[in-house]
Amino acid sequence: MKKSIALLISILLMSILAACGGGTNSADQEAENITAKDKLVIKATNYEFDKKEYHIKKDVPVQIVLENVSGNHGILVPGLKLQLDSKHSSKVIVPKQAGEYEMACSVFCGSGHTGMIAKIVVDE
Repeated sequence: MKKSIALLISILLMSILAACGGGTNSADQEAENITAKDKLVIKATNYEFDKKEYHIKKDVPVQIVLENVSGNHGILVPGLKLQLDSKHSSKVIVPKQAGEYEMACSVFCGSGHTGMIAKIVVDE
């Protein structure tokens, strides 16, 4: 229960920060100009992602793609500065630190929404 509350608070804060951001910084502009070497497709259905854990490599540009198989979903990974939804369903990132990053659905999708959590693991 504590994790769910903390996750909801972080989603709310990220939404507020995203709404308040006026422009893009140079790091965001650089990431948009990077060609991905890998591709990770995350499929979302009602109340679950297709995997509990996704693996990507540190310092390797990867295109993250959100595919809504059923329902309307988004993803939020604060530790990787990643937020995708139906309007912005793809982004290239370059993970700089190895570790585990919690991913949650960022679009309220019904009664099972709070349990829609997975991990992105950045390997060395």
